Amino acid sequence: MKSLSALRPDGTNIGLMLLIALALAIFTFMLPGRFMTDSTFMSMAFQLPELGLLTLAMFIAILSGGLNLAIIATANLTALFIAWTLMSALPADAGTGQQLLWLFIAIVGAMLIAAFIGVITGVMVTRIGAHPILVTLATMMTLNGIGIWLTKGAAVSGMPSVVQALGSNTLLGMPLPLWVFLIAAALLALFLGKTRAGKCIYMGGSNINATWFSGINTHRMVVLVYVISSLLCVLAGLIMMARFNSARMGYGDAYLLLTVLAIILGGTDPNGGFGRVTGVVLALIALQVLSTGFNLMNISQHVSLAMWGAVLIVVLAFKQFKARFNEHRAVKLSKLAAALNPLTEKKEV
Repeated sequence: MKSLSALRPDGTNIGLMLLIALALAIFTFMLPGRFMTDSTFMSMAFQLPELGLLTLAMFIAILSGGLNLAIIATANLTALFIAWTLMSALPADAGTGQQLLWLFIAIVGAMLIAAFIGVITGVMVTRIGAHPILVTLATMMTLNGIGIWLTKGAAVSGMPSVVQALGSNTLLGMPLPLWVFLIAAALLALFLGKTRAGKCIYMGGSNINATWFSGINTHRMVVLVYVISSLLCVLAGLIMMARFNSARMGYGDAYLLLTVLAIILGGTDPNGGFGRVTGVVLALIALQVLSTGFNLMNISQHVSLAMWGAVLIVVLAFKQFKARFNEHRAVKLSKLAAALNPLTEKKEV
């Protein structure tokens, strides 16, 4: 019974599902014969994973009470490493087996780089005591500078066939990138919900000092958070490289705002300590449906970006208002209980 209750959707998830249904109905009515088509949904399924993986990378950082502004730079730099490895190691006539072997080696190397970035970021936050915003901003600028210096701002293109297949092929009717995203989301949900380390991340996001005094090594926990965040960026960079058939610093720069918007819209507390992967996934689906509908209506991307910013402001304001309302209500209830308590004691006497 306890496991079934964990799968039961909360109010946020129900609201997001209603939003998705409403958006589908509106766009189907406004775009007859254009929106509700197989090609439209397949396009959405191919576009969602790269933003989804970057959002998961940001989600675990925010859940811990921090932030990771370097997710896109990490994704692009590790994608460049994978691209350089494949371009330099693979001969022109390499077979599928050889391509898969070198792709595996390149991904392992990229994950080592990402883990190193995560460790450095976590150590800066915990040992030096710098704010996560400042640390990850500095990390982002450093990684962008390194990547642009090494490539002179150009793209590394011409990926082998196995990489192109990852970005364009399907499995059981679903795009391969979507499988990667769904598996990553499921594993992250299991990690956060079923492991001791995951529960410690929730505790640390709620109150880092109380978590420390309860005997949990919060320094190690924060480092683990940024390592996992960076490793998720490797998958995002790989998917972007596969879809664009190239790697370059600057890909996906517009995603940073959308990752935060999806996380907050999915019910995650921006201060950390509360949030569910299912809510984030539903928020991503809602944003993808809206974005695709706006594109089919020929609404400018600049207008869409301004609208996403406005939506984020409204959601944050609503959450703040709701938190203050609940706090005010709790104070009133406690005062009422204190006032009724003496009356109860007199009756008992």
